[in-house]
Amino acid sequence: MQDQRDQLRYQRQMGLPEIGEQGQKRLARSRVFVGGLGGLGSVITTYLCAAGVGSLRIADRDRVEISNLNRQILHWTKDVGRDKTVSAREKLAALNPDAEIETHHLEIGPENAAELVQGCQVIVDGTDNLQTRRVLNRTSLDMDLPFVHGGINGFNGMISTFVPGRSPCFECLFSEFGSPSSPPPVLGSVAGVVGSLQSLEVIKCLLGLMDGLLCGRLLFMQGQTMAFREISLEKNPDCPECRGR
Repeated sequence: MQDQRDQLRYQRQMGLPEIGEQGQKRLARSRVFVGGLGGLGSVITTYLCAAGVGSLRIADRDRVEISNLNRQILHWTKDVGRDKTVSAREKLAALNPDAEIETHHLEIGPENAAELVQGCQVIVDGTDNLQTRRVLNRTSLDMDLPFVHGGINGFNGMISTFVPGRSPCFECLFSEFGSPSSPPPVLGSVAGVVGSLQSLEVIKCLLGLMDGLLCGRLLFMQGQTMAFREISLEKNPDCPECRGR
């Protein structure tokens, strides 16, 4: 660790035998790519930054709108009209000045995804559309990187971690789905729960705790009844993305 200040900052998590001082150093050396700074991305980046992940590379094309504020906790009323990347970098740097926060105000697409995730250990889905998720899934397969997916709709949410060679990929599950015609309704606290679970999955990936991941498993949360259901996932032998890889 760098100094006594770091020992104090991270002492509660370093008390976990799965982390300790060596695990904390491992987090500090890590770089994570997060696509999207909305309801999920706000929570994911906040918890990764607070945990001492050394470098976050974040991409989002949007500006803050007042309708975002019920769930996108990195952005405040004063940020309406600003680029989400600017708003997020300001808050994350204030939370943990030692973290490297690299932001890109752009749309994630097949022409730039590989460059965006270059040098990262994990890809995290904080996006809100199927097209971008498919791009990130393909990049995960091409670059052999875990892809931590989360989705929310109303009171409900889902989380899974796709690990190339060890699990089905995102396309195995969602190849038959199309993009919705309008954004789904969202309760902000549901985004908080799902984003928190995604950040936990990322931290386990970075620490090498791979056996406990939601790999080959989809965790579905029904917030209205507080029911959590786990669904086993199987590889689609005809998947257009991971077949033959």
